Amino acid sequence: MMLSNSFNKSAIGAGLPTAQSQPVYRVPSRTGLRVRATVADETAATQQQQEEERGREIRRSLNKTGRYVRTVKNDPDATKALDADGVGYSLTGLVAQMREEGNFWKQGDVTVKLAKAYGYCWGVERAVRMAYEARRAFPGRSIHVTNEIIHNPEVNRRLREMDVNIVKEDPQKGKDYSKIDNGDVVIFPAFGVGAPDMKYFRDKGVNIVDTTCPWVAKVWNSVDTYAKKKCTSIIHGKYSHEETVATASFAEDYLIIKDLNEAQYVCDYILKGGDREEFMKKFSKAVSKGFDPDVHLNRVGLANQTTMLKGETQAIGKMLERTMMEKFGPQNLQDHFMVMDTICDATQERQDALYEITDDPTIDMMLVVGGFNSSNTSHLQEIPHNKGLPAFWVDTADRIDMASNSIAHKLHYGELKVTENWLPEGPITIGVTSGASTPDRAVEEVLERVFRMKDPNFKGIQPRECAPPVLPTH
Repeated sequence: MMLSNSFNKSAIGAGLPTAQSQPVYRVPSRTGLRVRATVADETAATQQQQEEERGREIRRSLNKTGRYVRTVKNDPDATKALDADGVGYSLTGLVAQMREEGNFWKQGDVTVKLAKAYGYCWGVERAVRMAYEARRAFPGRSIHVTNEIIHNPEVNRRLREMDVNIVKEDPQKGKDYSKIDNGDVVIFPAFGVGAPDMKYFRDKGVNIVDTTCPWVAKVWNSVDTYAKKKCTSIIHGKYSHEETVATASFAEDYLIIKDLNEAQYVCDYILKGGDREEFMKKFSKAVSKGFDPDVHLNRVGLANQTTMLKGETQAIGKMLERTMMEKFGPQNLQDHFMVMDTICDATQERQDALYEITDDPTIDMMLVVGGFNSSNTSHLQEIPHNKGLPAFWVDTADRIDMASNSIAHKLHYGELKVTENWLPEGPITIGVTSGASTPDRAVEEVLERVFRMKDPNFKGIQPRECAPPVLPTH
């Protein structure tokens, strides 16, 4: 198949040592973000060389291996498999039919309005498609994903059914890659992997399928630019999120802040100084090795986890800009503050579409569908919550108990809550959106359960061939 032709098969199994003959490699847990790809018997010289190899250099070196693929092959059989498994775009189901009706549907007493931008983004669909193509291209090979391919339980379940191993992480010991052998296929997930992982798999001799979203790679380029200019990267994100872990590995000096409150704390420290010990304790899991707030906050550049709220990232940028102007003067701003556009368009569009639909006075409640460990979905749920509109975030239709009219849903700050009598009697208008890692089938299953609760005689939506979706370009 086309994908397998992109690899240099002569490099596979050419007398390379097996996993059993090598030391166990573990990625440290996320409590220490300054991770380095080390194995037990490495010499000090090797470690020093590894420290000196910059993240961008490691990324570029992957192309030279002959065992690296980062492009979609658009295999038509993979497209059919995605549709059959319900992990691609809907082609015949309810969501596909809603697209042809202007994102509108009426079923008995239930009126559904679908946000203009919802569901799979280009980067996520690309990652899932590449994983399916890899399985087809290597039918007899062991395939591993270094983490969940995306944050969606159904998609990851389907991959496991295809005998794709998803490497789990031990909170204390990190990830154990010792069972991955030379010649195996390793898939990097949509949110990427850190530089240490890249180097390890490059040197190990595995085939690499890199599904990292190009928007994530754009953030990596920004922190690399900041490092070259001796700026500390201020990363707006969650320090334990896989994407931010990877981004931090491409920075030299960094500080990760999760929200406006932490940003204000940092700005106050820059202007007024403060308790260094308190600062380091507060950000103990979110700073680079050797970080000193009295040294590393004089020149900063802003980057972000692509799934964070656009408005919050922009607000943090303005706060840092004002702070640096106040401390160093407007004429010296460019010497102390940098910002590059790293906000993901897909995240922005879904958030903007949700702000628009929640302004519709006819909407009685919002359903937000997406994986419970999905950062971008949590921010979608946050928008109607902040507007005072009832909003229920579910990952699958199984969260809805038809018999008791109850729903187990997650709040944006992490609490799992059960609400009784959530679906009222009589006519209701429901707004619907879904996270960027949510296939259309998940939305269809949730809505069909709602229809069945309102009408016990509901028999389901009959499939109908619809116009192909306009595929997103980002």
